[in-house]
Amino acid sequence: MSLRLPPDDERDLLRERADDHFHDECGVVGVHGHPEASQIAYLGLYALQHRGQESCGIVSSNGHEQSVHRGMGLVSDTFHERTLARLPGRHAVGHVRYSTSGETSLRNAQPFYATTDSGPVAIAHNGNLVNARPIRRELESRGAIFSTSADSEVIVHLLARSRERTPEERLIDALSRVKGAFSLVMLTDDALVAARDPYGFRPLVLGRLDGAWVVASETCALDLMDAHYERDLEPGEVVVIRRGRLRTLRPFAPAPREAFCIFEYIYFARPDSNLRRHNVYAFRKELGRSLAREHPVAVDMVVPVLDSGAAAAMGFAEEAGIPYEMALIRNHYVQRTFIQPAESIRHFGVRVKHNPVHGILPGKRVVLVDDSIVRGTTLKKIVQMFRASGASEVHVRISSPPTVGPCHYGIDTPTREELIAHNSSVEEIRDAIGADSLGYLSLDALRTTAASLKGGFCDACFSDDYPVPVEARGDTPQLALFREVVDEEDAP
Repeated sequence: MSLRLPPDDERDLLRERADDHFHDECGVVGVHGHPEASQIAYLGLYALQHRGQESCGIVSSNGHEQSVHRGMGLVSDTFHERTLARLPGRHAVGHVRYSTSGETSLRNAQPFYATTDSGPVAIAHNGNLVNARPIRRELESRGAIFSTSADSEVIVHLLARSRERTPEERLIDALSRVKGAFSLVMLTDDALVAARDPYGFRPLVLGRLDGAWVVASETCALDLMDAHYERDLEPGEVVVIRRGRLRTLRPFAPAPREAFCIFEYIYFARPDSNLRRHNVYAFRKELGRSLAREHPVAVDMVVPVLDSGAAAAMGFAEEAGIPYEMALIRNHYVQRTFIQPAESIRHFGVRVKHNPVHGILPGKRVVLVDDSIVRGTTLKKIVQMFRASGASEVHVRISSPPTVGPCHYGIDTPTREELIAHNSSVEEIRDAIGADSLGYLSLDALRTTAASLKGGFCDACFSDDYPVPVEARGDTPQLALFREVVDEEDAP
C-alpha cells in the first residue's frame, strides 16, 4: 500500500510545528462503495461548508492506495473536475475546518493521513479533546513527532502506536484514551469506520446511496448527495463498513448522561438539517416564540440579524403578532477583505457584511432578534446603524441565555474573560450595545423547549455545567473495550 501526496502538501507538512492548540469545529463526510466516491464526498462537503470555511480536504481509496487533496479556502475553490479526477476509488472521507484564532496553515487541514504497519489510514475529526495536551506531551516524550498543531493528530499517533490487530480495533484503542468530543470518520484501504464519543456532543448521521454507505455531520449533506437518511449514530457507537456490510460496535462504557451540544440547534447546524430526527428550523422558531412570551415589546417590526437569527425572529413575530421585516441585508459574497479603512468608512467591518434598509426605518420602533451575543461588538454597531437610519427605538432580543462560559467540546468561542456576559449584567450589556431594551431567553425556557427533543444536552456555555472536566490531566478513561457486535446490516 502507498500514499500519494501532492508536492505542495509535502512542503506544508514539513514546516516547523507550532504549539497553538485548536478547537476542531468542523464537518466530516465518508463514502463507502460508490464508483464516484470523491465526487459524492465533494457534494457532502459543499453542503457542510457552514461548518468550516478555512480549509478542506478529501482522501480517497481504490483498495490499493490512498490519494489526497487538501487546500485552504472554500470547497468550491479547492476542488475542481481535474482535482477530483485525481482522487480515484470507491471509498472516500472528507473534512471542512472552521477558521479559528491562532495559526492558519495547510498543515492543519484534514483529513489527516498516515501509513501504519497495517496499511494507510485517513481520519477526519469533528470535536475537541480536552486532554489532548497532556497526551501530546507524553507522546512527544516518547519520541513522537507531530506535523500539525491540531489536537486531532493525537488520535492518529495513538492509533499508530496501538498494539491491537485491526485498524478499527486500533482506532477504538486510541479513542479509549481521549476525553471530550469526537464525531469522526476513518478510511483504511478497504473500510470506512465512523465513531461518536459516549456523550454524543457532535452530530453524525448514516445514509445510503445507490447501494453505497455514506456518513456525514448533518442531514443537509445527505440531501445534496441524494442519499437516503438511515439513522443517527448513537453516542458511543462505532460502525465499521467493509465489503458493503455494516457492523455496529458498542466498545465504550456509557457516559453518565447524553450531552448533545444545544448550540448546534441554536446556531451552528444548517436550518434545513434534522438533528436526532428533529428539524433545526422548527426548533429555532419555537425558541423565538418562547422569547416573545418571556420578553414582549411594543414595536413596529421584528428584524432578524441574519442569517442565524432568521428562524427565531420569524417565531417571535408570529407569537407577538408583529410584522416580520427583512430590514437588515447581508452580503453573502463576503469572505475576506484586504482593505479595512480605519477612519474613512465608519463600521466598515460590519457594513461589508450587513446593511440596514434605510427606506423603511425612519420613525419606526424595531426589535432585532439574534441567536446569541458573544463580545457584543458587532451587535453594537448594528444598533448604531439602525439609529443612524432613522429608527426611533432599537430593542434587542436573544434566542438563547447569556453566554457565560467557553465551549471546550468543539465550538470555537472566546475565553471566559472575553465573553461580555461573563462580567456584565443584562442591563450593563444593554448599555454597552446601545439598545433601548435587551432580553435573553432564560435557561429554564431553553431547557423546556429542548425537552420536546428528548435526550440529554450540553448547555455548559450557558449554565457553566461541563459534562467532561476541562482540567483533564491525561488519565485514561475507564472505558470497557468489549467490542460487542450489536447489529449487522447488508447494503441494499
